[in-house]
Amino acid sequence: MTTDTLSATFAVLADPTRREILARLTTGEKSVTELAEPFDMTLPAISKHLKVLEQAGLISRRREAQWRPVRLEPGRLKEAAEWLERYRQFWEQRLDRLEDYLKELKVMEENDGRQKNASP
Repeated sequence: MTTDTLSATFAVLADPTRREILARLTTGEKSVTELAEPFDMTLPAISKHLKVLEQAGLISRRREAQWRPVRLEPGRLKEAAEWLERYRQFWEQRLDRLEDYLKELKVMEENDGRQKNASP
Protein backbone atom coordinates (compact mmCIF):
# COMPACT_ATOMS: atom_id res chain seq x y z
CA MET A 1 0.00 0.00 0.00
CA THR A 2 1.45 3.37 -1.00
CA THR A 3 1.25 6.26 1.38
CA ASP A 4 -0.78 9.25 0.26
CA THR A 5 1.73 11.98 1.08
CA LEU A 6 -0.68 14.80 0.26
CA SER A 7 -3.23 13.50 2.78
CA ALA A 8 -0.50 13.06 5.37
CA THR A 9 0.72 16.61 4.78
CA PHE A 10 -2.73 18.11 5.19
CA ALA A 11 -3.39 15.99 8.29
CA VAL A 12 -0.20 17.28 9.88
CA LEU A 13 -0.99 20.87 8.86
CA ALA A 14 -4.40 20.62 10.55
CA ASP A 15 -2.72 21.24 13.90
CA PRO A 16 -2.03 24.92 14.70
CA THR A 17 1.03 24.11 16.84
CA ARG A 18 2.63 22.26 13.95
CA ARG A 19 1.83 25.09 11.54
CA GLU A 20 3.47 27.55 13.95
CA ILE A 21 6.53 25.33 14.27
CA LEU A 22 6.85 25.26 10.48
CA ALA A 23 6.43 29.05 10.34
CA ARG A 24 9.22 29.49 12.88
CA LEU A 25 11.49 27.28 10.78
CA THR A 26 11.14 29.52 7.71
CA THR A 27 13.86 31.75 9.18
CA GLY A 28 16.34 28.88 9.46
CA GLU A 29 17.33 25.95 11.61
CA LYS A 30 16.33 26.00 15.26
CA SER A 31 16.87 23.80 18.27
CA VAL A 32 13.98 22.04 19.98
CA THR A 33 14.33 24.48 22.88
CA GLU A 34 14.09 27.47 20.53
CA LEU A 35 11.03 25.97 18.84
CA ALA A 36 9.38 25.33 22.21
CA GLU A 37 9.84 28.92 23.51
CA PRO A 38 6.50 30.44 22.49
CA PHE A 39 4.41 27.42 23.45
CA ASP A 40 2.96 26.63 26.83
CA MET A 41 3.87 22.95 26.65
CA THR A 42 6.64 20.63 27.72
CA LEU A 43 9.67 19.73 25.63
CA PRO A 44 8.41 16.13 25.30
CA ALA A 45 5.13 17.48 23.88
CA ILE A 46 7.03 19.62 21.36
CA SER A 47 9.17 16.58 20.52
CA LYS A 48 6.02 14.62 19.70
CA HIS A 49 4.92 17.36 17.30
CA LEU A 50 8.38 17.31 15.73
CA LYS A 51 8.22 13.54 15.32
CA VAL A 52 4.91 13.86 13.46
CA LEU A 53 6.33 16.63 11.26
CA GLU A 54 9.42 14.53 10.56
CA GLN A 55 7.40 11.41 9.70
CA ALA A 56 5.40 13.50 7.22
CA GLY A 57 8.62 14.70 5.60
CA LEU A 58 8.04 18.35 6.50
CA ILE A 59 11.14 18.71 8.70
CA SER A 60 14.45 16.98 9.20
CA ARG A 61 16.64 16.69 12.27
CA ARG A 62 20.32 15.98 12.57
CA ARG A 63 22.84 15.80 15.33
CA GLU A 64 25.76 18.17 15.81
CA ALA A 65 27.46 17.32 19.11
CA GLN A 66 24.97 18.45 21.78
CA TRP A 67 22.83 20.42 19.34
CA ARG A 68 20.06 18.81 17.29
CA PRO A 69 19.01 21.36 14.70
CA VAL A 70 15.59 21.10 13.13
CA ARG A 71 15.07 22.38 9.62
CA LEU A 72 12.18 22.84 7.25
CA GLU A 73 11.97 20.44 4.30
CA PRO A 74 9.90 22.33 1.72
CA GLY A 75 9.29 19.49 -0.74
CA ARG A 76 6.02 18.24 0.75
CA LEU A 77 4.78 21.79 1.28
CA LYS A 78 5.51 22.45 -2.39
CA GLU A 79 3.39 19.43 -3.37
CA ALA A 80 0.51 20.75 -1.25
CA ALA A 81 0.90 24.26 -2.68
CA GLU A 82 0.84 22.90 -6.24
CA TRP A 83 -2.32 20.95 -5.48
CA LEU A 84 -3.96 24.03 -3.97
CA GLU A 85 -2.82 26.18 -6.90
CA ARG A 86 -5.11 24.29 -9.27
CA TYR A 87 -8.09 25.19 -7.13
CA ARG A 88 -6.96 28.80 -6.73
CA GLN A 89 -6.91 29.09 -10.53
CA PHE A 90 -10.34 27.45 -10.73
CA TRP A 91 -11.86 29.89 -8.24
CA GLU A 92 -10.21 32.90 -9.85
CA GLN A 93 -11.72 31.91 -13.19
CA ARG A 94 -15.11 31.48 -11.58
CA LEU A 95 -14.87 34.85 -9.84
CA ASP A 96 -13.76 36.51 -13.09
CA ARG A 97 -16.84 35.09 -14.82
CA LEU A 98 -19.03 36.30 -11.95
CA GLU A 99 -17.50 39.76 -12.23
CA ASP A 100 -18.21 39.83 -15.98
CA TYR A 101 -21.79 38.74 -15.36
CA LEU A 102 -22.31 41.41 -12.71
CA LYS A 103 -20.97 44.05 -15.12
CA GLU A 104 -23.43 42.85 -17.76
CA LEU A 105 -26.29 43.10 -15.25
CA LYS A 106 -25.22 46.62 -14.31
CA VAL A 107 -25.14 47.72 -17.97
CA MET A 108 -28.57 46.15 -18.55
CA GLU A 109 -29.93 47.89 -15.44
CA GLU A 110 -28.51 51.24 -16.57
CA ASN A 111 -29.97 50.75 -20.05
CA ASP A 112 -33.38 49.92 -18.57
CA GLY A 113 -33.22 53.07 -16.44
CA ARG A 114 -32.38 55.22 -19.45
CA GLN A 115 -35.23 53.70 -21.47
CA LYS A 116 -37.73 54.37 -18.67
CA ASN A 117 -36.53 57.97 -18.30
CA ALA A 118 -36.70 58.49 -22.10
CA SER A 119 -40.34 57.35 -22.33
CA PRO A 120 -42.95 60.20 -22.42
